[in-house]
Amino acid sequence: MLHEYREEITALKTENAHFAKIFEKHNELDDKINDVDAGREHMEQLELETLKKEKLKLKDEAYAMIMDFKNK
Repeated sequence: MLHEYREEITALKTENAHFAKIFEKHNELDDKINDVDAGREHMEQLELETLKKEKLKLKDEAYAMIMDFKNK
């Protein structure tokens, strides 16, 4: 997620527990979605779409926090 902000992400994960939690949850959802897409796990389409929306929401929140951090 947001690889171009690797340094900011590393700093935020150590300084901000909320960011670290968001980042971890995003990665967990990403892994689960990838497992479904690869056929390693089964999930109803509606549930999968819900997970994708949640993942995107977390990414947007993390991105906003990164931009805030960069502009300080």
